[in-house]
Amino acid sequence: MNEEKLNTAFIGIGSNEGDKLENIKAAIHLISKLPHCRIEKVSSFYETLPFGEIVQNNFLNAVIKISTESEPHQLFTELKNIESNLGRIIRQKWGPREIDLDILLFNDLIFSDEIITLPHKGIIYRDFVLVPLVEIEPEIIHPVFNKKLCDFIPELKTKNIINKLSKPLFIEENYLGIK
Repeated sequence: MNEEKLNTAFIGIGSNEGDKLENIKAAIHLISKLPHCRIEKVSSFYETLPFGEIVQNNFLNAVIKISTESEPHQLFTELKNIESNLGRIIRQKWGPREIDLDILLFNDLIFSDEIITLPHKGIIYRDFVLVPLVEIEPEIIHPVFNKKLCDFIPELKTKNIINKLSKPLFIEENYLGIK
């Protein structure tokens, strides 16, 4: 990869259908195989209550930090292709999902069109996004509010995290290129 053209992106990952753990591990693996992406950090995995009003299974959630030569729309398309390859079935908004991959932040970009909004508009309202994101990048600043993301956590009205899974669920060396 061309180090001068690298962008930093944070991707939220969630699953509550099928083998949730395997779905997330497979997504991380496929992201690591994109030719222009490198996984830099992987958060712990969190068991969370579903967001919204639909009765469904609990989720597993995590956040990864990547370096990529891709631009936001290209990365978005690649993530949607990974979702499709892993069997994601599009249902109702905030409904069950085999895998969900969301670009949370892309550099300090503030951007919105009919396809993507950056930063992701739900970041500051969801502990299952904020907590793992702050875990891997404690000093990160929200580019719209110019405020540390960790400062949003105490302000949350809804808590969805039930449990932080304690033991490592995969070998980081497989994803981070560590020899």
